[in-house]
Amino acid sequence: MISKSTRQRIAFLILRLSAASIIAGVFLLLGYLVWNGASVLSPQFLLQSPREGMTAGGIFPAIIGTVYLTFLTLLFALPLGVAAAIYLSEYADPRRSKMLYVIRTATVVLAGIPSIVYGLLGLGLFVLFLRLGFSLLSSALALSFLTLPVIISASEEALRTVPMSYREGALALGATRWQVVRDAVLPFAAPGILTACILGLARAAGETAPILLTGAAYYLPELPNSIFDQFMALPFHIFALSTQSVNPKLTRPIQFGSVLVLLLLVLSLNVVAIVLRSYYRRRFRSLAA
Repeated sequence: MISKSTRQRIAFLILRLSAASIIAGVFLLLGYLVWNGASVLSPQFLLQSPREGMTAGGIFPAIIGTVYLTFLTLLFALPLGVAAAIYLSEYADPRRSKMLYVIRTATVVLAGIPSIVYGLLGLGLFVLFLRLGFSLLSSALALSFLTLPVIISASEEALRTVPMSYREGALALGATRWQVVRDAVLPFAAPGILTACILGLARAAGETAPILLTGAAYYLPELPNSIFDQFMALPFHIFALSTQSVNPKLTRPIQFGSVLVLLLLVLSLNVVAIVLRSYYRRRFRSLAA
């Protein structure tokens, strides 16, 4: 009979092998992308517009369109998501547990809906019903619906990590409920809310289906002049190069270079958010001490 310590060692060995295999797979994938895409990375590739049906030139409009789309999405989704999280965490009546359960369950369900459904929602609601047309605004609004559940869940968890003694101390000093939330809760929950921004930014920057149906263009060398114009974006650019190119041999290096740029863009956004989160976390820990 296998002893308890032996079973424990076997279990830990399986966990280590599983973690090592996942990490190895990630590094193999990154190595494959770098091997095939690094050769086309250059200032010209990053700063020029596409030419000759995307068989030559660079991806500058796609990069700028992705940045515009990401931050416009966050502009819509972050205030709504944080406001909903504040309501659920600070204002909702705990005696109505069934209603809160339904709201949180709906949030979880919405987070698991396929992105193509949000694309169809954006097409029907923003493009056709509200007549916003195929535009940057329609795509950003569709992505806002997609990222809202992630931001709500992460922000609510961040608010719940703030100790109850902070709230009780502020109330004891005569603060109103909103003053408690504004001055005693939100500042200490800021690192966790920045984590919600990270998750929202990463998902918005990498989605293809919603923008495919609401505003992304296959070949548009010019930058959008307003939020009502169509635009190029790296996820749809990669999809188009992979599935609709008339000359795959010419576009294959551009495709891998675009994938690598998208990964670097998402990584840079995450690094900035992580640095800000760490800074505020250290700052508020020192204030709390």
